[in-house]
Amino acid sequence: MSKGENTRKRIIAKSAELFNQKGYASSSLSDITELTGIKKGGIYRHFASKDEIAVEAYKYAGSIVSGKIHEALDRETTATGKLLVFLKVYENVVEAPPFIGGCPLLNLATESDDGDPVLRENARRGLDNTLELMKRIITEGVRSGEFKADLDVDALATFALSIMEGGIMLSKLDGDNRHVRSNIDSLTAYLKTVAAAS
Repeated sequence: MSKGENTRKRIIAKSAELFNQKGYASSSLSDITELTGIKKGGIYRHFASKDEIAVEAYKYAGSIVSGKIHEALDRETTATGKLLVFLKVYENVVEAPPFIGGCPLLNLATESDDGDPVLRENARRGLDNTLELMKRIITEGVRSGEFKADLDVDALATFALSIMEGGIMLSKLDGDNRHVRSNIDSLTAYLKTVAAAS
């Protein structure tokens, strides 16, 4: 990897941490230069704007979280276990989130809502990808006979993602992991109600 590629990656990684903790709007180019030790001219050699850095930073943060989710998914053999992974990855969100600052999708979605169409579109793509992955897991659970045949796959995916993101938001705001953990218990109990009869 060339020196230029290394510099670009460093800017993206450090900016991802900054934006995910402090927020995009609250972060300045000066914050990025301070974190990376790279002057503004050096940053502009790699990126045309702060928006461009933000898009790449979000993709980077999302890829870190996605990697951790997929690692955990590979260890599960049931659809129930796989759906619970999405919450369990954030079980210690206050002290040890899968990416510093919490959930990149949640953070970007709340910050970019109607304010920045480019960032909002990236958050929307992240939402679609997460829901699609959850729907594939649920569909496989229906196919294998783990879940009831008439289960509304879309509704369950929306429900699971909503209680995941809601639990993360509450736990981060409250400084207490109990909200995510309570939602893990609640989703576990709900999934028992949609399990196919043995």
